[in-house]
Amino acid sequence: MDAFIERYVSMWNEADPAKRRALIEALWTFDGANYTKAAAHHGHDALEKRVTASWEKSVRNAGCLFRARRHDVHHDAVRFVWEMVDANDGRVRAVGTEFLILDKAGLIRSDFQFVE
Repeated sequence: MDAFIERYVSMWNEADPAKRRALIEALWTFDGANYTKAAAHHGHDALEKRVTASWEKSVRNAGCLFRARRHDVHHDAVRFVWEMVDANDGRVRAVGTEFLILDKAGLIRSDFQFVE
């Protein structure tokens, strides 16, 4: 699960659009969904737009990186805490929790984001 979480987090930090899309396709079911308090994104195309928008805002423009803190696995569910840190000084800018529901193959069906 450590490698899975690292790939998930690396997706949000990935600058190359083709590599970002490949990570989305490797991590998510074709109809997987990401839910924030403000929106829902269903399917690879919508997920790509969501991840790209986050990368542009937080990584490219704000100079931050995402990293995982810790995780728990419970049957087909994964919960992990992440943080967004300043790439220059490591200062924590945001913290959140992801709650993932995986399918039998280990791909993400649903991803619920909670920002603290």
